[in-house]
Amino acid sequence: MTVTAADRLAAALAPLFPDGLPLRLHAWDGSEAGAANGPRLVLRTPDALRHLLWAPGELGLARAYVTGALDVEGDLADGLSRMNALLRRRPPSRRAIASTVRRAIPALVSLGAVGGRPAVPEAEARVSGRLHSRKRDAGVIAHHYDLSNALYRLLLDDNMAYSCAYWIGDGPDYTLADAQRDKLDLICTKLELHPGARLLDVGCGWGSLSVHAGAQFGAEVTGITLSAEQLDYATERVKTADVTDLVNLHRLDYRDLPTAGFGEFDAVSAIEMGEHVGAANYPRFLEILRGRLRPGGHLLIQQMSRRSRPGGGPFIERYIAPDMHMRPLGETVELIEAAGFEVRDVHCLREHYVTTIRCWLETFEERYDEVVALLGEEQARVWRLYLVGGALAFEEGRMGVDQILAVR
Repeated sequence: MTVTAADRLAAALAPLFPDGLPLRLHAWDGSEAGAANGPRLVLRTPDALRHLLWAPGELGLARAYVTGALDVEGDLADGLSRMNALLRRRPPSRRAIASTVRRAIPALVSLGAVGGRPAVPEAEARVSGRLHSRKRDAGVIAHHYDLSNALYRLLLDDNMAYSCAYWIGDGPDYTLADAQRDKLDLICTKLELHPGARLLDVGCGWGSLSVHAGAQFGAEVTGITLSAEQLDYATERVKTADVTDLVNLHRLDYRDLPTAGFGEFDAVSAIEMGEHVGAANYPRFLEILRGRLRPGGHLLIQQMSRRSRPGGGPFIERYIAPDMHMRPLGETVELIEAAGFEVRDVHCLREHYVTTIRCWLETFEERYDEVVALLGEEQARVWRLYLVGGALAFEEGRMGVDQILAVR
């Protein structure tokens, strides 16, 4: 009886999965093993295993998937969810993993999986320089946000809001655009914006909040971003919305705010921008924002959090947002208070992000061919993994997102 590639892999992995493989394993020779039902994990070439040998864990799996050496047929979210549930229920120890790898080496050699390091995917970020130096931060932002305005126009709503929406309607006519508009209204209301109020929008993106605050609330807005692509697009939006007398946008590092000559503001917002600041720089970041606020002025930070380890995780940090730092919500609140603010409200939006990302993912899958035409197959696979994994992380409570309202 011939021993197939799938049989050898299943036998090698058996110590880690005593109840059997949770997925159906399909190897490059056509053989299969594992669960009869559910998603099929397809190893198209031995390079899938080689990626895992050189970078065990999440990063190796991501590299194998992004290059197409590994694929999931069926529901990718279901496959990832099953694996996450299994690892939470019965996490393998380092000793068990090391022992399994040692015992698996003869099988891996026979399958052609042992060899030189496979090429790192082109889509992986390549950043250099001192962590959170100005040059490095600009390169990190460009890697993700300057990827293609056409991609973001394809995925996002007309507001080009690339952050968690606020879902307060559930009828069939209530859309992502409605939820993003309601999020912008919520922020402007919490900041007590009104005609003549001065708002500093830090990390203004494609201008969704800046334009909305000017057009709908009559606020005088100064927005800043590090992204050249975002600034070009947002500047055109300001003209189209006819708020050039109210909204001024700049390509500026937040660290240059003290000498930018903008004066004091009645309100400051930072919408899903603080994750890019870094752990060491965060107290200084808050100090700078406080220095731009008048006494009694309002600060609203919408920011993602992470329950366990800091950072964003190996895949996010290599492919989406290098140097990203998330921390538990309570730690961020403590930092805000230590910077001289009084925290007035903390508003959890975790479930809202699940719905938001699923809307983006639905559009992504419907227009996948267009995404491939824009970015290429490898980068499109990065985005599929990013959106599916992001929705799961918020759904399973491994990540959160909150609006923190504070007053100087």
